Amino acid sequence: MLAPDTLVERTAAGLAAEIARLVSDGTLPPGDRLPTVRQVAAALEVSTGTVATAWRALADAGVVLSRGRAGTFVRAEKREWLSPRVQGMSAERVPGAPRGLGTGRDVRALRLDLSLGTPDPAMLPSIERALALARPRADTGRYHDLPVLPDLHDVLRDQWPVRGVEALTVVDGALDGISRTLDQVVRFGDRVAVESPGFPYFFDLIEAAGAVPVMLETDADGVVPASLARALALGPSAVLLQPRAQNPTGVSMSAERARRLANVLLSVPGGTRVTVIEDDHSALIASAPPVTLALWLPGQVVHVRGFSKSHGPDLRIAALGGPSAIVDRVVRRRMLGPGWTSRLLQSVLYELLTDPRSTAPVRTARLIYRDRLDRVAASLRRLGIDVGDPDGINLWMPVRDERAAVVHAAAEGIGIAAGSPFVIDPAPGTGRVRVTAGSVVENVRLVAEALARAASAAPPV
Repeated sequence: MLAPDTLVERTAAGLAAEIARLVSDGTLPPGDRLPTVRQVAAALEVSTGTVATAWRALADAGVVLSRGRAGTFVRAEKREWLSPRVQGMSAERVPGAPRGLGTGRDVRALRLDLSLGTPDPAMLPSIERALALARPRADTGRYHDLPVLPDLHDVLRDQWPVRGVEALTVVDGALDGISRTLDQVVRFGDRVAVESPGFPYFFDLIEAAGAVPVMLETDADGVVPASLARALALGPSAVLLQPRAQNPTGVSMSAERARRLANVLLSVPGGTRVTVIEDDHSALIASAPPVTLALWLPGQVVHVRGFSKSHGPDLRIAALGGPSAIVDRVVRRRMLGPGWTSRLLQSVLYELLTDPRSTAPVRTARLIYRDRLDRVAASLRRLGIDVGDPDGINLWMPVRDERAAVVHAAAEGIGIAAGSPFVIDPAPGTGRVRVTAGSVVENVRLVAEALARAASAAPPV
């Protein structure tokens, strides 16, 4: 066990950072028990509240685990169903945490988790009316009926970002659609070009397919054309993009940038044989207009439109459209597994997309998210931190050291996501964190000031 009298720091943030360094360098191995709050408080001659705040910050940052009266231990157990990347994406959840921000002794009661990358539950439309309007019972139908309800198919086709999409189907969430498309176009040993920073699940999906990720660089308008040209020179079989509200950066691709990327694919040898997969996960809450390379490359682009951010992650439903040569293979392969997405859920989605009482709240949510991100970004800029012009619900904040930033923010009652999982080959001390600013409802100035302090937190020494 760590000897309390070997500790030096006497503030909550400093003490949390000191313990985190001891965990990082292996001095405190997984499973080791920390001294009690009273023991540390007595050794450092500080209040028990200061030590308790440090211990909570470490727990929120995922460094330690509290087991009640048994004590606090360096986190050892892993959730084996999650990859190492995904395990590092978010802070520990605090049930029932309100959305405000407190200081001092009130920090525990006023917890603010900005690490999750999920929509604000208050911004989701109620599905009660949609359920009432949908079929009152599960449809027995026939196993070989069309996988998409005709009415929903027509609505999706009318709302698709490119007219005349050749084939449309419905899948069990955006990641399901992307995974199934990768299965159809990527073989073991292939290369897949993907944005970095990007979504950690994409990196895992590429590796699970036995493929090799090739990094695409991004700027304020999306993927850099020269970066795509370099990637295409390596002969990838697929390119995986997020055209709007890119996770984690919040960047939405401009129409001009999409056109330039399409031109790169048309001009580089072999580019016309590459499948482009687009994840429009924030379609209905993004402020930027729809954009797709399918305007220029209709035979190469599979576009996935998600509804988790706009209507709720637990609906587990997304639309997938593109050339029938690929979409039909996805549908055919699904018949050997789930077969189709529940037609009951499809009916609910149809009502959510057509009933004015459901569509109005989503339009309002888009405006509210836009306002929240603008206010947080503006407050950070006034404090000398430039996060660009993010769209959707996330922003990508530069920090002096990501581990120090995560621990320091947790000490102030705020959860943020470390940046390393969002990068293909992260360097030690990646200088970014993801902040789900779309969840900042109030106290924007206080939140921004706390984030700025976390951004300047010193790295371990």
